[in-house]
Amino acid sequence: MRTVGVEEELLLVDPDSGDPKALASAVLAHAAQDDPGQDVFEKELFGQMLEFATHPQSDMADLGDEIVRCRKEAARHAGEIGCTVAALATSPLPVSPALSVNERYQWLAERYGVPTWEQLVCGCHVHVSVESDEEGIAVLDRVRPWLSVLRAISANSPFWQGRDTGYASYRSRVWNRWPSAGPTELFGSAEGYHRRVADMVATGVILDEGMVYFDARLSARYPTVEFRVADVCLCADTAVLIATLCRALVETAARDWRVGRPVADPGVSVLRLADWQAARFGLEEDLLDPVTLRPRPAPQVLASLLEHAGDALAASGDADRAAGAVEELLRRGNGAREQRLLLERTGSLRDVVTECARRTQG
Repeated sequence: MRTVGVEEELLLVDPDSGDPKALASAVLAHAAQDDPGQDVFEKELFGQMLEFATHPQSDMADLGDEIVRCRKEAARHAGEIGCTVAALATSPLPVSPALSVNERYQWLAERYGVPTWEQLVCGCHVHVSVESDEEGIAVLDRVRPWLSVLRAISANSPFWQGRDTGYASYRSRVWNRWPSAGPTELFGSAEGYHRRVADMVATGVILDEGMVYFDARLSARYPTVEFRVADVCLCADTAVLIATLCRALVETAARDWRVGRPVADPGVSVLRLADWQAARFGLEEDLLDPVTLRPRPAPQVLASLLEHAGDALAASGDADRAAGAVEELLRRGNGAREQRLLLERTGSLRDVVTECARRTQG
């Protein structure tokens, strides 16, 4: 059974006003004092963000329990400092980001200017184990058309600097301002992948391999494929669904590679259009079907994803759980829809943030 790990970036906010608070260093210091051996929480680019990483899990119920536990622990540590956490991919309220004290982050700010200061965005990264770099590249080449569907499922960033952007995942539009972000062409082999990464670093435009911000990539730290396309999800069960689908996509792609099935090769230009469509509308309108790359209702595309990965989902015992989670997601809506419904009900973005902070903890 392939193992799966999840990294979530959370927004630190005032529990009463909903304003983002640049208190990550204080929260991390409290966490270290409370548990000197903790390696779960880390700082991010801005002081208003806190990241945690789960351990690799093979059982999705265990992964879900750990995500909930980490969110609650993050909220507990934040509460000791006078703030709380919210699983929001962008701040609905106006914010002036506070750059974390870090030589690498300072380099980014000096190198890229204004776009760096606009990167107060929170994502969900899913690591799925692979047996080798060759298997990993075979997977990356085959999952490309499905990444936009994961974007639509996870979309949780409709608001930016106090206004509705019109997008379900505005985080993705901000993130794609990095020069190395977005969909990729086919790599063909591990050698081809590593040569491409080396060429990118050699240009001097990016600092190092860690700045290869592809929507999915080989992890530089672990023997995994790392999916980086998702917004941080408002509800933990949506994060588990994303992780479940990522593992099933990896297993499906690896099986296709082993039996020699050919790789579909939609161009990067079309993949960018599919990604834009998913970011703009989430699950509310048509997506581009990953097979035909033509518009198709979002529920039908999600059904196609479950069918495409059906054998892998069945083999891991996740088929019923995934189908039920998709049904619930379509009924309830993704995080973007939930945020907009909260604003419609309360009339206040501050209330949206404080309610989302409450929901973040379960």
